Amino acid sequence: MTREASRRGGPGEQAVLLVAGLADVALGTLGSALGVVRGLARRSDAAELVSEAERDLTARGRLVLDRYAAAPPAHLEILARHALARRVGESG
Repeated sequence: MTREASRRGGPGEQAVLLVAGLADVALGTLGSALGVVRGLARRSDAAELVSEAERDLTARGRLVLDRYAAAPPAHLEILARHALARRVGESG
């Protein structure tokens, strides 16, 4: 049995370790993000960067809404199109 296997506890201990690991990753990422924000704040074109980021996020939001919020075509409409296509195919 390896040392790691012998140190494994029950499900509760595993959950705590998992949460602690995720928190460590989140804090590391947050620290990196804060460093980037500090660097951007020192730039002279920060206002332009913020404006560009806002336009980019707005465009992305519009794409997401178009992708997921669009209602699928009505079932009867699809059936009517199939029937029309079949009639055109039979008469042609």
